[in-house]
Amino acid sequence: MTEMIQLAPLTAKAPRFEVRFAETAAEIRATQQLRYRIFAGELGAQIDGGEDGIDTDQFDAFCRHLMVRDTDSGEIIACTRILTDVQAERAGGFYSESEFDLEMIRALPGRVMEIGRTCVAAEYRSGGVIATLWQGIAEIITCEGYDYLFGCASIGLEDGGASAHAILETIRGKCLTAPSQRVRPYYGLPLADRRPEGTVRMPPLLKAYVSLGAKVCGEAYWDRDFNCADVFMLLNVSDLNPRYARHFLGKPRSEASEVVALA
Repeated sequence: MTEMIQLAPLTAKAPRFEVRFAETAAEIRATQQLRYRIFAGELGAQIDGGEDGIDTDQFDAFCRHLMVRDTDSGEIIACTRILTDVQAERAGGFYSESEFDLEMIRALPGRVMEIGRTCVAAEYRSGGVIATLWQGIAEIITCEGYDYLFGCASIGLEDGGASAHAILETIRGKCLTAPSQRVRPYYGLPLADRRPEGTVRMPPLLKAYVSLGAKVCGEAYWDRDFNCADVFMLLNVSDLNPRYARHFLGKPRSEASEVVALA
């Protein structure tokens, strides 16, 4: 008689990365501590983090804080903050208005939202984490009906700006907005005195913007406190790159592998 073999029931494996809004003061504080570790610890930004080592400003109270958590360790490994057009009015403006003249943004038809202070822990800077963060942003856009997304993508100036200028030259040639959709930086990026050495790599957030179909809105801002060049990027949701449209418009997070190229 053949012995009946009992198979254990198959269970779906939980995703490694979870994206959601910070729901408690402790979670918001954890995103601010992650920001401080990266901006001050890695990039050398001049931030007064206090005894607890946090990065915070007057806009945090008006933002929703989106975070990615490693479900294996429970650690918050990536974050960004969302400032909507409604909340920006209450905050006295958008964060980017401290760096750029945003008259053009206020003239856009439809709803707009700003993302900022985006960062990913060093050991997690992979396509999967970046994709998961963007999927969270996508859900906000589609559920709440935003027409435009904008924000600053930073390029480090550790080599005196040589790499930043090379990257800017490349992306301006490929994805510069029309003159009517330009913003003016209050402090422009100084010229570099040399060409970059070796291969120049585009920062993951900037590459994500470009891959999705976002446009560069003119010259970069020189952020001296953060030692970086801030590139103002504008994404018209209706102009989204078709290659990523299915993902960006709210497909399940299991499809994150489709957008690994964003990193």
